[in-house]
Order: sequence, then C-alpha cells, then structure tokens
Amino acid sequence: MVVAVAVRTEDIVEPQVPSRGEVLTRYRHLREISKRHHSAALKLLSRDAILHHARRLGLTDGKILILDSMDELTLAFDLAIHTAPAGRSRAIDRYARSTRFASGSDEVLVLEAMCNARFAIVVVRRQHPSAGLIVTDLFLKIDLWLMDEGIEVSLPVGTVFATRYFAPDRFVVTAGVGMPVDLDLLTSAIELVPVLLRKPRAETIDDRRFAEAIYRAAIAEGIMENMTYQDPTGSDDSA
Repeated sequence: MVVAVAVRTEDIVEPQVPSRGEVLTRYRHLREISKRHHSAALKLLSRDAILHHARRLGLTDGKILILDSMDELTLAFDLAIHTAPAGRSRAIDRYARSTRFASGSDEVLVLEAMCNARFAIVVVRRQHPSAGLIVTDLFLKIDLWLMDEGIEVSLPVGTVFATRYFAPDRFVVTAGVGMPVDLDLLTSAIELVPVLLRKPRAETIDDRRFAEAIYRAAIAEGIMENMTYQDPTGSDDSA
C-alpha cells in the first residue's frame, strides 16, 4: 500500500521558513543514507535479474548489455529494486527485512520512505522559498516540495519529467532516476502496453509496467543519451 507523502502547496510553506543552508545540510545527509541503502539493495540482485529488466528495456543482445549511456542502466536498476511481478517480493523490501538499524534513526526513516517510493510524472511549478522546487504530481494532483540539487538548477518552470520519489522528511527526493517527457512520449509508452489504456489513471501510474514503458520509450527516442546533469557548485549554501 502506498503511503501518502505530500501536502498541498499552501501547507508546505511554514511561518518560519528554514534557511537554504539548513535544508541543504539535512537533504545531503539523507541523500547519503539513501545511496548506501540503494547500493546495499543492489547487492541482493543477481546478474540475471538485472539482465531481465535490461532486456525488457531493449538494452541487451543475448546476455550482453548494449548501452548508449550508462544512465540507461540506472533505469534497469530502478525497476529491479523497486518493482516486482505480482506474488514476488521487491529487492528493496527484501533488503529492509534483512537489515537492522537503531529504532528512530535516520537510517530507518530513509529506508521506510524508500520502501514507499512511487513512480510519478511531475511538472516544475516554481522555486521553493528555502531550496529545491515545488512540483505537481500530475496523476495524484498533489503538490510536493522536491529537493534535488541537480534538478533544481537544470529544469526550468514548466518542465514535465518522470521520476521515482520518496519522502524522508518534509520534502521528497528522487530515487536516482529522472527524464523529461512530453505527450508524444507518454502516448508512445502507453501504446507499448495497451492494457494500461483500460485502467483508471491512479492504477496506471502504480502499475510497474507503466514505468517500464516510459523508460523503454525514453531509451528508444534517445532521451537518455542527450541528458546532462549539472553538479551543484556549493556556492548557494548560505542562509
């Protein structure tokens, strides 16, 4: 069951807005924990499991990976960690059951949030007063405070993009994947999985095949080859 993780925009901006430095410090700390969890969950995956998802994305020739960009492989990792066929367990859930952290720790907080990560199509609305962006999840019709330093400096207002996000704090963060999308790509993706046309919108976005179809369409159209990521300079950490 997916846990609701967002509130309306008017509830996001508090009377006393935290400084950019405070938000970035908290975000970077939680992001580092999430990277450790992600790496550990990856270790639970067999090569065959990764090849299975890569093959479904059109990234293999037999048992050989064929990549135009290493970022394409992150899409296979995302599906392998966060999705599973009906009746099968997800790698992120198996990892959560296999590990122990101190009750109430940030490690537990982040891992629980990662287990409830959701795939989404979002649009950039504006800058958040402290740091990050206000975005709208177009399928759930909810506003989110998104913290991602690369996205913050790379995507202008009005950009629509696909990502997987989770909420370890008042803000949400991406699970490591993201790509701009448009109506043509969304249409192409859904046409790859006709059964999605018969599903209500809320069920479509939660269907693991939807994310897979978006990724496959993005790879086919060369979107991942053209993506560039801007590293934060660290010059905006001031209050």
